[in-house]
Amino acid sequence: MNDMTNPVSAPLVFITGPAGAGRGTALNALEDMGFEAIDNIPLSLVPQLLSGQTAMRPLALGIDPRTRDFGVDAFLDMLESIARDATQWVELLYLDCGTPTLLRRFSETRRRHPMSDGESAAEGIGREIALLAPIRQRADYLIDTSEMSPHDLRAAMGRWFGITGSSAMTVTVLSFSYKRGLPPEADLVFDCRFLRNPHWQPDLRPLDGRDLRVADHVREDPRFADFFARVRGLVELMLPACAEEGKATLNIAIGCTGGRHRSVMVTEKLSQTLADQGWRVSKRHRELQQDAALPPV
Repeated sequence: MNDMTNPVSAPLVFITGPAGAGRGTALNALEDMGFEAIDNIPLSLVPQLLSGQTAMRPLALGIDPRTRDFGVDAFLDMLESIARDATQWVELLYLDCGTPTLLRRFSETRRRHPMSDGESAAEGIGREIALLAPIRQRADYLIDTSEMSPHDLRAAMGRWFGITGSSAMTVTVLSFSYKRGLPPEADLVFDCRFLRNPHWQPDLRPLDGRDLRVADHVREDPRFADFFARVRGLVELMLPACAEEGKATLNIAIGCTGGRHRSVMVTEKLSQTLADQGWRVSKRHRELQQDAALPPV
């Protein structure tokens, strides 16, 4: 992840996600923070936009998968090409949202889903989520707006992009599955696959690490207390130094095999520990959110 305090160039932030997830709200929030914001820009125009003088203001580009020249591979290739330029500072923000929430939002506004093609909104949403899956995996930042109001989303954008300095640093703790790869946004990664696995307990397998029974099972591993104390000690050592350095965010990833039990439990416990100490903490369970976002069969 690029250092948001780098003075060499102004940041370039691409924003995308399924229709109804809040791209317009996010762009408006960035514009209020001093970004130059452009929505629905065709991919073919992006190189021309960036070929001029070095931007003095940060730039936010809303990418709509329904524009005429949009393609997932073309977008990812363009992003990698821009990222290889040492003078260009680029980030990808993906606004995620669960299918039930998207359906409710389209129902409330009485808008037709732009990818429904005369079919139901659910079919259009499912098609778009499937189309954008590779971009979601590549994202540097992922914000799930399912439970967010527009005000909440604007506040989240302010935490991620609007303010720097020690008092505003946000700590994100996220759980993940090694089977689906490392989170690209991670600054620190801790592996807890050696802990007792609730997956092998038939009564615990359907549950996740937020359930007290699963948490107790993991906590009873004789290695857990020492492991957690060491992780906590390292994080507590680093956080003040990162804040003094001016980092806006620190992303801590906790991984296990399936991303549902051990990593979720440790993420919950570490998030609560840091929040109790007064840090601004955001937690995310990547695999649980991904499962919840799958379109209905």
